[in-house]
Amino acid sequence: MTEPLRIGVMGCADIARRRMLPAFARAARTEVVAIASRELPRARELAAAHGCRAVRGYEALLTDEEVEAVYVPLPAGLHAEWTEAALMAGKHVLVEKPVSLRRETTGRLVGLATSRRLALMENVMFVHHGRHAAVGKLLAEEAIGELRGFEAHFTVPRRPEDDIRRRPELGGGALWDTGVYPLRAARYFLGPGLRVIGASLVRSRGHRVESAGTALLATPEGTGVHVSFGLDHAYRSSYALWGADGSITVDRAFTPPADHRPVIRLADGTGVRDVLVPAEDQAHNTVMAFAAAARAGGAPDGVCLEQARLLDDVRAAASLHG
Repeated sequence: MTEPLRIGVMGCADIARRRMLPAFARAARTEVVAIASRELPRARELAAAHGCRAVRGYEALLTDEEVEAVYVPLPAGLHAEWTEAALMAGKHVLVEKPVSLRRETTGRLVGLATSRRLALMENVMFVHHGRHAAVGKLLAEEAIGELRGFEAHFTVPRRPEDDIRRRPELGGGALWDTGVYPLRAARYFLGPGLRVIGASLVRSRGHRVESAGTALLATPEGTGVHVSFGLDHAYRSSYALWGADGSITVDRAFTPPADHRPVIRLADGTGVRDVLVPAEDQAHNTVMAFAAAARAGGAPDGVCLEQARLLDDVRAAASLHG
């Protein structure tokens, strides 16, 4: 099938407005046909801006025969419920990270998608940006020698008191919101089998959820990994790989604008130089990949299972301060 994948959007979340709805509109393989909200006026306002139908309630998308796939940008605590409902209704699902708050639930949802030949993708967009493949190529070419260590950091400034990321009943907290990025980056470059050695979570004054965290991990071969994340910080979005003969550093790593010209800083035996790679729209690349998976008959994102395990293991290993 070559016609665009017909998408229904659950809710009017900020990320849907800012990033994903424009990406769906730009992508040749996708078409938004309906936007749902519990408050119909909100759905109408957003749907009018994107030339599609407005419907009241998320259930309406699941019984809509025109909708082939559902995008779920709801709070993290609602992801599992509505992802399962969409899969049971025969819809492909693109869901914001994390897929669920427990590895067992994520495993069950991946199994459900597999059995029904439906695409299930966790919306981690940075892995669809070509800059990271370019870093992987430098590693494969041993530009920095044998890998000795990896570190990644993603922190953002404090959000308003009523922000969903600060509400425990909605699955808020730094680990599930910002921790997914450095952990996924570690998995991207170092492969499966990462083991959590230790972790710490911090709850700042005025927060009901953890506002910061850090974790130490290791590969099966013993290569060390350090990640940090937070919701009450100066902005930081970076990773670095350290080898026997040099290092690779990437800034603005996880949420770059589509027109940002990425720079990979390579330090090797000849000195330090910047490797420029083309600007890319990672949101566009993500929805194109999702549509391709759906048209191929369903290909659940298996990496999200390991991501769920790492998130669980970090929480289980962490001491909580504050």
